[in-house]
Amino acid sequence: MDATPPLNPALASFSIETIAFEEFMGNKTHPNTFSLNLFEHLKERTGVPAEVRIGGITADSTVWDPNQEAALNSFTDSTGAQRSTKLGPQFWNSVKLLPEGTKIIMTLDLRSLNYTGALDMAKAAWTGLGSSQISRFEIGNEPDQYSLNLNAQTYTAMWEPWSVNISKALGINYPEFQVGATVKTPLWPPDSPQAEAQFDCVSALAAGANDGHTVATCSEHTYQYSNCNPSKTAEAMLTDLVNHTRLAQFLDLWQPRIHSIRTQLGPDAFVIGEFNSVSCGGRANVSNTFGQALWLLDTTLYAASINVSRMYVHQGAPPTSRYSLWYPVTSQSGPIKVFPSYSAYLFVTEAIGHSRSLRLSNIFPGREANGSSVAGGDPSAGQISVYGFWDENSNYPTKLALLNLEIYKTNDSHPRPDTVIDISAYLTKKTQEVTVRRLTSPGTDELSANLTTWAGQTFASGVAEGEIVEEKVTNGQVVLEASSAALVYW
Repeated sequence: MDATPPLNPALASFSIETIAFEEFMGNKTHPNTFSLNLFEHLKERTGVPAEVRIGGITADSTVWDPNQEAALNSFTDSTGAQRSTKLGPQFWNSVKLLPEGTKIIMTLDLRSLNYTGALDMAKAAWTGLGSSQISRFEIGNEPDQYSLNLNAQTYTAMWEPWSVNISKALGINYPEFQVGATVKTPLWPPDSPQAEAQFDCVSALAAGANDGHTVATCSEHTYQYSNCNPSKTAEAMLTDLVNHTRLAQFLDLWQPRIHSIRTQLGPDAFVIGEFNSVSCGGRANVSNTFGQALWLLDTTLYAASINVSRMYVHQGAPPTSRYSLWYPVTSQSGPIKVFPSYSAYLFVTEAIGHSRSLRLSNIFPGREANGSSVAGGDPSAGQISVYGFWDENSNYPTKLALLNLEIYKTNDSHPRPDTVIDISAYLTKKTQEVTVRRLTSPGTDELSANLTTWAGQTFASGVAEGEIVEEKVTNGQVVLEASSAALVYW
């Protein structure tokens, strides 16, 4: 059994685009209670709030204005494109609306090459939030995409002294920075000259990024599909997204980097600091469906099984974002609403619960000798995925996550398929009673959170509605419908 070290209770965390942060949280006089309730539901299940990264592409055009009365002002050009953002002192009051104990990763502008501006923002955040709430600073968002054509060496030549000097200016004598935030998919095989020359966390550390001992964690971004060009958009279909084999093959590309970073910085050091299904805001009828919920659940659990410490699902500005877990305000994209994918984070946080010793393993398809769960697998056959949760010093799991990713759509005329998953081998006795909570909807393409239920409840209004529904199973045989998941515990 290749279970992970104890799971971080903030495994299911968030990245929020800087320009959209006030829309999500509101401000001191008008807090966004809709969003706050949704964050609180997650904290209730673990006792630890999700971490929040304030970042994304707009962080690299955000500056600090100590004289600004508004929390956030955004400036657009004549075409409506966002060009710059200013934060004022009231911004930190918006951040403080998050559940008590929320840790923040604050992204500083690197792309402008303005050290003074980055230092001013760091000082403002440190003063406005304090060392207890700032978890880490991040300098730059996706620097491997800059027009500056940075590589590991040129990036490190800026990043390392900036991190050292900011630490000194703030009086920090411990690692407080998150290196990387790169986004390009790893080349394969990892020991090829092209892969070793890539700009990423590992190559940045090799170039001396931690010479000043400022690095606490490494972050890399993952988007399995993209809406930025026609060829990538064509691949972003529900049938490809809701497929364990495809998503595991994609995340396995990071395994060598994860191993290297954990060896160098510690077991909690590799995070996926921004991710979602389809980059550039997501794709309609894919990223806003129940299929995305199944993908998000499987992606989060599989990433944890290969020792990613925390996953920060990205939330974009409402008018252009189809992959957010909810719309915090009414916009041209539609009314304030929760999307089915939010329910995946309810599942994850409930699975972790209040334990601080819970470990995870991908039981099925399981692990191959090379560390992959799907080496040589059939990308068209990624239907069943099973994860086990163990407490330390236990030979048996205490919970199982069962996923059936077979596509079933709301307008399918045939009966909904199901499969029987035999869990008896993981019980202390075959007749042991287990409790089952289900994540389900009318189909993979379902768009409504009103019709998406977690343990019988819906969360479309921002609060739980309906009674909790649980089932008892005593024969070790759990029936699981196509396009659904279940948490089994005892």
